[in-house]
Amino acid sequence: MIYGLDFQTRALAAVTSETDQVRFLIGTQSLKYENQIHDVLYDEDTNTVSKAIYKHEKGEIWEVNTAPAEKRLISTCYNEILGGNTCQMKGSLWRLPENIEVSGGGNEDLAANHELELIAELSDDASDGNQQNLKCVRWQPGENDRLCTVVDSQIVLWDLNNGSVSVHSKISMERKNNPIINGGQWNPHHGCNQFAAAIDTNIHIWDIRSKACCSSIDGAHGQMIRHMDFNPNKQYYLATCGDDCANKFWDMRNVKQPIVSRVHHSHWVWNVRFNHFHDQLVLTSSSDARVVLSSEISISSEPYGKLIEDVDDSKVGQESQQKLDDGVISVYNEYEDSVYCVQWSTADPWIFAALSYDGRLVINKVPRSVKYKILL
Repeated sequence: MIYGLDFQTRALAAVTSETDQVRFLIGTQSLKYENQIHDVLYDEDTNTVSKAIYKHEKGEIWEVNTAPAEKRLISTCYNEILGGNTCQMKGSLWRLPENIEVSGGGNEDLAANHELELIAELSDDASDGNQQNLKCVRWQPGENDRLCTVVDSQIVLWDLNNGSVSVHSKISMERKNNPIINGGQWNPHHGCNQFAAAIDTNIHIWDIRSKACCSSIDGAHGQMIRHMDFNPNKQYYLATCGDDCANKFWDMRNVKQPIVSRVHHSHWVWNVRFNHFHDQLVLTSSSDARVVLSSEISISSEPYGKLIEDVDDSKVGQESQQKLDDGVISVYNEYEDSVYCVQWSTADPWIFAALSYDGRLVINKVPRSVKYKILL
C-alpha cells in the first residue's frame, strides 16, 4: 500500500501505545507552506488507509515520536526560522485533539486542518545566550513523564508532570573540542537507566543516575553514525548504522569488534530497526532509495525458532519446513528518493512502513513464507 503526500518528508513514527490498529504518524518538511502531521491508519482487511491531518505551525519537521503509553501525546523536532537567514532546531510536545476520526481517500476536507494543542517547548538555551540546536527527542521506554533531548554536546533529561515540563538533570560531553552528539537512544534494559549517544563515529553509553559513561565503542563505524537500536528482547545487543553503508551488531560486554557486520546498501544507512516481537527480523533504510529486510537469527533471542510441540505439518506449505537463515530476506525498491525512516507497526509484528523524501509512505508485510518459518 502506497500513501502519497504533497510535501517532502523524513519523519515517521509508529504510534507506540496503539496495539489494536496499524497506525503511523508522518511529519512534513516544507519551507514555503505550513507543515503538517499526518495520522495514517492502515486497514489490513481492505488494504486501504485512512487519515487525519493536523497543522504544525512551528517549522519543517525532522522527527516525530509518540509517548509510550498515551496515543494523543507526541513530540516533534523541527527547524524554525528565526528571521533573516538564521534558523534553529527546536523541540515541542503536543497533544492530538480528542474525537477526531480518520477519514478515507475522498474526504480531504474532513481529514485536514485539525489543530494540535501545544503543551510545552523543550527549550533549554545556554545561560551565555549562545544558540543551541536540539537534535532529537527520546521518550523513556514505558514512561509518559520522562524524556531525553540531545542538544549539541548535552543530554538533557526532562520531567513531564500534569502538563508542566522541567529539566531534571543534564549530562555534558566534557571532551576535547566539544564534540557534537549526532543522536541518541534509550537502553530498554537495566531499568531504563542508560542512554546511548552517537558522537561522530563513536558510541558512549551514560548512566543517567550517576552521569558517568559506563560503556563506549570507539570507531564503531568508518564514517558518521546515523542511528542505533537496542534489541528489545535480548540484553547487551545493539545495532548501529552509518555513512559507511554498513549496519553492525554489537555485544556490549565485548566491544572490540562487532559480532556481525553487514553491507546491504550502496549509500548512507539512515535507520536500523529490530522487530519488537521477533528480533531476528531487522529493517534498514538508506539514501540508495532502498529498504532491506534481513534475518539475524543466529544472534537473536530465538536462535532455534519457536519451541512448539505437536505442530500439524500438513497444514503448512513446504516453505515452512525450512529453517530461516541469516541474510537478506527482501529488498524493497518502491522509492524514488532517499528513505530516511522505517518503522515496525506495534500492533502487528508482520507489518512495517518506510518513508522516502519525496513524500511516499509504503506499507509492506513480511513475506508469508518467512512468517511460517518463524512461527512453526
